[in-house]
Amino acid sequence: MVRTQIYLTEEEHAGLRALARQTGRTQSELIRGAVDRLLAGAAPPDRVAILRRGRGLWANRTDLPEAAELRREWDRRHLGLTGG
Repeated sequence: MVRTQIYLTEEEHAGLRALARQTGRTQSELIRGAVDRLLAGAAPPDRVAILRRGRGLWANRTDLPEAAELRREWDRRHLGLTGG
């Protein structure tokens, strides 16, 4: 562990001290837990897990054009190509 110093308002300090007494945990434990929750919420999403959850999402759709059709349309619009 690394020792660090923080500044709290009087109200924050009193609340933390009271919570430590109520829970039987140290103020340091409470602060570390709060920091852990903050970091977990701010962590970048696991992109691979998100992609895996979306796999097959549109597999049974019948209202979507085929990939080749989409490519021809894209080429026509963006590259000025015609035909197919």
